[in-house]
Amino acid sequence: MFARIAPVLGLFLLAPLVAEFLLGNIAIDALYLAPFFLTLYGGGAVLVREAARRAHRGWPTIILLALAYGLIEEGFVTQSLFAPTYFGHDLISNAHIEPLGIGGWWTIYVLSLHTVWSICVPIAIVETFAGERARTPWLGNAGLAVVLALFLGGVTLNTYTTYQQEKFVASAWQFLGLSVALALIVYAGFRTWPARLRIARPPPGPWAVGVYSFLLWSAFTVAIWFVTGWTVVATYVVIYSVIIALVMRWSASAQWGQRHILAFAGGALLTYAWQGFPHEPILGSKGEIDLIGNAVFAASAIALLIAAAMRSRH
Repeated sequence: MFARIAPVLGLFLLAPLVAEFLLGNIAIDALYLAPFFLTLYGGGAVLVREAARRAHRGWPTIILLALAYGLIEEGFVTQSLFAPTYFGHDLISNAHIEPLGIGGWWTIYVLSLHTVWSICVPIAIVETFAGERARTPWLGNAGLAVVLALFLGGVTLNTYTTYQQEKFVASAWQFLGLSVALALIVYAGFRTWPARLRIARPPPGPWAVGVYSFLLWSAFTVAIWFVTGWTVVATYVVIYSVIIALVMRWSASAQWGQRHILAFAGGALLTYAWQGFPHEPILGSKGEIDLIGNAVFAASAIALLIAAAMRSRH
């Protein structure tokens, strides 16, 4: 019984730890807050994966559903996409899009965080440990209903607490536009993806894929340190264009497999591991305690990747 649900529990726990603690948003002495995020991040990651795998879909569907999750969290739950201030930060004036009431920089940045790190990276790692069950559903209908209930509970709780903190509600037109965008993304995720011709040309080795991933995602995270406004938005477009072109080229190879997927996810995970050190936490202690926590979480991420790499060899 436990072995059957172990991947679900692993994904349920890993998603919030990567999304908030490895990133450095929450310091280690606030680890007691982890259950607050479990149902939101963990439930969301499990639902995204189960929906895709039950429909016999692959990574394009998982990525689009992860993007949909990001819209739900940042558009409906925290509403940071529209809020003039969020935890005291002005996030929407950078590359502001007046008709939509959003910031171009923050919209791309935060939706990328959720799509890549909150959802896709944990799924890739846990599926590696799942072995032969990597591409099959992990839950029955009853289990799926329980996870859905937990996720909706997490959405409700986080929406309420965020409102109590920020006292902000987006406009009806913003919610309507967000709903349309969400529906279109989910629809696109479940469209039939044409079978791609697998080519004989080998992709780079897993180590090379991991290095490329680490460098590209690190460039994404530090771009805002050097440029702002529409320049940083253009920089993001360039970085994403390179990532998409490389992954499409590599994954077309008949030799592309789970070890390469893990390597690409690992490069992203290690990006979060170093980014946590300069990142000032929103919750918990700053200074020495925060740095100790960053070291603990980074070391844990490295150990997890090593264990996953060893598992992928079998």
